[in-house]
Amino acid sequence: MRPFMAPQLEPARESGWRRTWFDIIHRHDTPPSRNFDLLLVVAIVASIVVVMVDSVEHVHQRRAGALYALEWGFTLLFTAEYLLRIAVVKRPLRYMLSIWGVIDLLAILPTYLSLLIPGAQSLLVVRVLRILRLFRILKLTRYVEESGVLAQALWRSRRKILVFLFSVLTIVTIAGALMYVIEGPRNGFTSIPASMYWAVVTMATVGFGDIVPHTVAGRFVTSLLILTGYSIIAVPTGIYTAELATSLRQSEDEARRFDLRGCPECGLEGHSHDARHCRSCGHRLPESR
Repeated sequence: MRPFMAPQLEPARESGWRRTWFDIIHRHDTPPSRNFDLLLVVAIVASIVVVMVDSVEHVHQRRAGALYALEWGFTLLFTAEYLLRIAVVKRPLRYMLSIWGVIDLLAILPTYLSLLIPGAQSLLVVRVLRILRLFRILKLTRYVEESGVLAQALWRSRRKILVFLFSVLTIVTIAGALMYVIEGPRNGFTSIPASMYWAVVTMATVGFGDIVPHTVAGRFVTSLLILTGYSIIAVPTGIYTAELATSLRQSEDEARRFDLRGCPECGLEGHSHDARHCRSCGHRLPESR
């Protein structure tokens, strides 16, 4: 499970300007491609700074025109880059539906939506997600991909966690109804839903203090609920930890069979450790790390 792994894309043409730009845009192991990605990261950071500065009221009043022009300038730049990425791949839909393709699209949509929905341009801060490309530039993708193990463990433990959440909801409902009867509206427990809100805050040991019990019976129930909250906090942690340990073992077993060596010719990754040639194009692979 590798949510941040780049899709295995193929160039639209074997030669010509499309192949040249494909190597620059979609590969990350050559000086031109790395320089392109670094310039892209700089542009992303600059565009985010513009959005953040524009949210400051007195700056917006003085420099609204310039900031608006910069915002559209970055948007048009990223739009051209997005369209170029689509134009140079053999199967554009595969890129568009990949995690990177979706992020690239989300980075430009808010500005266009702002023409229909005022204020939507503030959502341009999603461009910060594109800085994740920096991990690939610095060869840190393998560490980002470890998030897949965490997500897989969470997915496997979903049924147990749902049962746990249902049990907590039952306790909250009972405690809320009980406090509504004991304390009543005169002490701030105006309804069962409001009392359930108090029960959630109490079980989580947050203690906002906006609703507090005043009777002896209410304080007794509160004490029991606090102790119950402390005792059940460890339950989902234990469930998740057990599944995570299982996922880590499976991930280690998979790592013994496959590595992330990329083919220097087509960029395909995920070859077995004993592979000598790329399973896609047959090019000689570098030695295993």
